[in-house]
Amino acid sequence: MTKKPARKIITFDWAIKTVLRDKANFDVLEGFLMALFGRPITILDMLESESNRADEAAKYNRVDLLAKTEDGERILVEVQYLSETAYLKRLAYGTAKTIVEHLKLGEPYTNVKKVYSVSLLYFDVSRDGDDYIYHGKTEFAGFHTHNPVTLKKSLVGDEIRVGQTNVFPEYYLIPLKSFPNVVQDDLDQWVYAFKNNEVLDEFTAPGINALKEKLDYLKMNEKEKREYDTFIDYARSAWGMIDNARKEGVEEGMEKGMEKGMEKGMEEGKREGAHQKALEIALALKRQGLSPDEIARLTGIPVAEGRRLGGSVRTPT
Repeated sequence: MTKKPARKIITFDWAIKTVLRDKANFDVLEGFLMALFGRPITILDMLESESNRADEAAKYNRVDLLAKTEDGERILVEVQYLSETAYLKRLAYGTAKTIVEHLKLGEPYTNVKKVYSVSLLYFDVSRDGDDYIYHGKTEFAGFHTHNPVTLKKSLVGDEIRVGQTNVFPEYYLIPLKSFPNVVQDDLDQWVYAFKNNEVLDEFTAPGINALKEKLDYLKMNEKEKREYDTFIDYARSAWGMIDNARKEGVEEGMEKGMEKGMEKGMEEGKREGAHQKALEIALALKRQGLSPDEIARLTGIPVAEGRRLGGSVRTPT
């Protein structure tokens, strides 16, 4: 079978770290969200997300950004490679924290903003496996009749946007591996691109050209390519170490017959492996001329620790 002409693009997690926070590149994310939501989206700004975290393992496993739209809505977009315990609870916490952090002390509840959570995932989320996009939201219905109810406007306050009054967070789970690579509409073009890191020349979805041009791997200069390739190499290694540490922790816990041993093995292996990988990638980036601040942003290594990095990294025993 002849491979269709396509443009290689950088992974979306690296784009989130580097390209997409630039206002000139908001059109990439706007195009994807328009295809997902089925309506035009205009992003005004990128805000601090709930997970600018110190957990080095998460720096490789999960990357996210928080966008603010012209309607005042907040959209959390994240890329995650490995599954985690109580994942859905973390999503619920993330949306709740976003709501709270963007309501100033003393402000009325009428100022609460709608929050969407969009997750691009590299693991399965459903036992059924009958789809590759899952949408969750809160709606009220009659307890006995099961009919949808139209709540009084006074209970909602101002409309979220024209004709919309559902103030509760909504969630989109997109397990990319479940996508069958059969493109049927504009949204499928975006999902295909995220899964395969390429944009086929035949794609015409609104905004897809911005994705192709601004995330084009071949348009990167040599320094940018080295930084990107180094990140991907070490990140993939880190995912493997984290996953292996989890499995070893489970085995240790099972052998001892103790839940404590399992949790300890998982957490210690995860922390130590992630920290070592963070140091290695930080050193590689330092050798390529990145500043301590840039290294801290990309790896989670504190600026002071990044400055102390020498010509070698400690080899784990």
